[in-house]
Amino acid sequence: MFEHRQEQMQKLLKENEDFRRIYNHHQELDKRVTAAELGTAPMEDLALNQLKKQKLLAKDKLARIMDASAA
Repeated sequence: MFEHRQEQMQKLLKENEDFRRIYNHHQELDKRVTAAELGTAPMEDLALNQLKKQKLLAKDKLARIMDASAA
């Protein structure tokens, strides 16, 4: 995630509590989605789709924070 902006992301993780909280939430969602897709944590399709939407919303929030900090 945001491979081309690693330096900025690391700085925000250290300095911005909201960014860090959203990032950690995104990481947790990613683990849950991956586990469901691999079958290690079975989940109904509707629940999986909701997790994916939450993950995407978190990623969008992270991108907005990164864009605002770069301006």
